[in-house]
This record gives sequence, structure tokens and C-alpha cells, in this order.
Amino acid sequence: MTTVQFRMEGGRITGFDAVGHSGYAEEGSDIVCAAVTSAVRLVEATVNDVLGLAASVKVREKDAAILFRLPGGLDPMTENTCQSLLTGLMVYFTQLHDEYPDNVEVLEEDEPSSPF
Repeated sequence: MTTVQFRMEGGRITGFDAVGHSGYAEEGSDIVCAAVTSAVRLVEATVNDVLGLAASVKVREKDAAILFRLPGGLDPMTENTCQSLLTGLMVYFTQLHDEYPDNVEVLEEDEPSSPF
């Protein structure tokens, strides 16, 4: 199962942790894992490469994890853009969970800490 945990701080999405293989199919043929990875990469590329921010991204291959954290101190327009992207990602993963409930779990956790 892939678990996507969105990190919240005072109503702001500060990032997410996507951990684990979905188990839908063999590694390399798993369309659910591919959907998760593609969505995560799109958000990361938009935040870091298009908007030019320095969001923290950590990949842990041993447990198939991608950890993403937004930087603090963003101007209001950039913050709004990032929140829209992350909210869209949350909606997407929730819809993916609805289609594949045995393979994707979506959680929210309110905690003001960062593993980086």
C-alpha cells in the first residue's frame, strides 16, 4: 500500500510523505505506483523548476518514500499557488484512493515539524 500523508500547519499544507509500493502489480508494471510517482514529480517540478523555489525533496529508496516540504516565508501569491498545487494533489490522491482503496491511503496530520 502507498500511504500519502499530507503535513498541515495551521490550515497550510506544508508538504507530504508518499511511502510504500501500492502492491497493485509487480514493480515496473504497477499503474498505481506510476500514477503516484507522476503526480508527485509534476508538483515537485512545478514548485522547484517552474516557480524557482527551494522545496525540500528527500527520496528514500529503501522504503520507497518521497518526502516533500515547502519552504517557509513565501510571498502571498506564491503561497497561494503552492497551496492550490498541493490541494489539487490531495484531491487527486483522494480520487485515486476511491478507485484503488486497497492500494492508496491518504492521511492528513497537523504537526509543525520537519524531518529535514
